[in-house]
Amino acid sequence: MESYYSFTNIGFKCSLNSMNTNLSPIESEFATVEEAEAYDRWFRAKVQASIDDIRPSIPHDQVMAEMDAIIAAAEQRLIRKQA
Repeated sequence: MESYYSFTNIGFKCSLNSMNTNLSPIESEFATVEEAEAYDRWFRAKVQASIDDIRPSIPHDQVMAEMDAIIAAAEQRLIRKQA
């Protein structure tokens, strides 16, 4: 008998045979349902930890400006290294 398992939170469905928990690479980035479920638990815990974090949020524009500076510095180091 075939059953269906749906990971609606990460947007895919897979058909499972009760004897086989392997997932198709076309349907999932995970090899098994167990790996997908473990990732889902980890991801949900990370999201909840972020929601529960009492530290002030960092504005998006500030993060992007800091990342632009980091990327520009790395590009400059690469240019100097190649010269």
